[in-house]
Order: sequence, then C-alpha cells, then structure tokens
Amino acid sequence: MSFSEYPSKLLENAVNEFASLPGIGRKTAFRLVMNLLKRDSEEVKRFGESIIRLHREIHYCKLCHNISDSEICSICSDEKRDRSLVCVVENIQDVMAIENTRQYRGVYHVLGGVISPVDGIGPGDLKIDTLEEKVKNGGIGEIILALSTTMEGDTTNFYLFRRLNKHNVFLSTLARGVAIGDELEYTDEITLGRAINNRNPYHQ
Repeated sequence: MSFSEYPSKLLENAVNEFASLPGIGRKTAFRLVMNLLKRDSEEVKRFGESIIRLHREIHYCKLCHNISDSEICSICSDEKRDRSLVCVVENIQDVMAIENTRQYRGVYHVLGGVISPVDGIGPGDLKIDTLEEKVKNGGIGEIILALSTTMEGDTTNFYLFRRLNKHNVFLSTLARGVAIGDELEYTDEITLGRAINNRNPYHQ
C-alpha cells in the first residue's frame, strides 16, 4: 500500500497524529495505529484517556520545574534531601538519569533546554531567572552545572557562571568522565555517578 493512499480518512488522520511525534516515521505510525485497531475498546480507551489526563493534569514543580503529579515534586518535598546542593540540568530526562545513579542526594533545577542561537533559544527562554532568585534568597552552598558536554551545554554553563558567580555561591561541573559531546540521558549510570561524585570547581 502506498502511504499516500489510505482506505480511510480516519486511519489517515490517526497516522498523521502519530507521525507528528519526534522519531516516528509514517510506516512506524501506520503500524502503531494498526496495532491499536486490533486491541479491544477498553484498552484503546485507557490509552487515549492516559494521554488526555497527562496533558490536562500534569504539573511542573514550582520549586525545580520537574514534572510532577502535584505542585511540589517528590524530590523537593523529600525532607532527607540536601537543599543547599542544587544540580542544574537541561531537562526531565537528565533528572531521571541522575536519580538512577543513586549517588546524588541534593535537589534539582530544570532549565528546560540550553542556549542555542541556531535554534532560536536564548537565555530568556530558559528557567534561569528563577535559578538566580533561589541563589539570591540564600541557603544554597553549591550549584552543580550538570549540562551536556556539547557546545550548547558549555555555552549555557558559561552564561550561568557569569550570572551566578557574583552571588557568592560555589559553582562546580561534572568530572569529564562524561565524554565531550555526550548527553546525560544516554550516559551509563556508573560513569554518570562518578562524574557527579568527582565534580570539579567550574572555571571560565
């Protein structure tokens, strides 16, 4: 079958929606839709409702911007966490990767991306103001800059250093056990755990 000629407009619309997701081509989208058609109506209903509820009810933590089921995420609300230690990451996937190492007991700050002029992302598009506000409010002893070791990550690290260094807070970065060009979410847990534990002072 040509993927430009579908026997049903409903089928075509469903394929188009799946194909709009990153990393999903039209052939994969078609297979996913056909798989859903083979399932019973209750399964499909649960599938659809889970996506709708995700979009309607998901929260972003007021303190760190991590995804949460409530206004304050489970990490920020954990009294055993060291709130004087803040790990700055690009996205939620990086929080999950670091948590999987079981080597870190501080809290996080999710920027929501990195500075990338090519993609039209500047400092104003990231959660940097709220990070600086945390530092200004006191109680933070160390900021770990745990961004990917890419050009964009290094640019963002440098910008954060310039913004935060004047507030008398210690800034560190991951040890280079994480290879240059790597993204944290794809780094193995042992390497990432060592990179956190052996972090270094940040230098320009």
